[in-house]
Amino acid sequence: MRILLVDDDRELAEYVSRTLEEEGNSVTISTDGAAAVRSARSAPFDIIVLDVMLPCMDGVQVTRKLRAENITTPVLLLTARDAPQDIVRGLDAGADDYLTKPFSLDVLLARIRARTRAGRSGETSRLRYADLVADLETYEVWRHGRRIDLTRTEFAILECLLRSPGRVIRRQHLIEEVWGAERLVPDNNLDAFIRLLRAKVDAPGHQRLIQTVRGIGYCLRQAEA
Repeated sequence: MRILLVDDDRELAEYVSRTLEEEGNSVTISTDGAAAVRSARSAPFDIIVLDVMLPCMDGVQVTRKLRAENITTPVLLLTARDAPQDIVRGLDAGADDYLTKPFSLDVLLARIRARTRAGRSGETSRLRYADLVADLETYEVWRHGRRIDLTRTEFAILECLLRSPGRVIRRQHLIEEVWGAERLVPDNNLDAFIRLLRAKVDAPGHQRLIQTVRGIGYCLRQAEA
């Protein structure tokens, strides 16, 4: 899973991150509320583990802002405050769960599994945007009813874009999602695959969907007329 972990206690965040990564997850750490919002906007996550007491913007404010922007990623709040009114405030802001500090890492892992499992249970095997459809089980892609043959790398890039249509996916995030965070991949490799993908998906006669946001990354959106 792709997890956004937000806590201003860097030592605790790094400890929790190591535990989550040992379970096979990919973890991004933010240490303040404003950075958390930017991270949630810039890349898709399966869950956000969010401390309530944060600088710049507290966890409840972050949750409320994400929900106002229609970012529906499950949010698990972490806090030392366990008064009923504090719990109600977090849940009313749009959080999906609440875990009080200090917490057991086993309990945290169980809560994460429960929340992401609930999110995946009704998930379709197909991603769709405009007239573009990708099947995650068969690796088949269609546009305007016509099948498009993609390589596994091209499909992985397209899947990342399809999971967050309209949102800019940063270049580094695309590289990490497709090739892995451990591999050193030159930027021009990504550019080359984007060109190949465009030639197939945005063929002549179709509206261009894969947009370049110069200096930042790429996004999937219909060009304005």
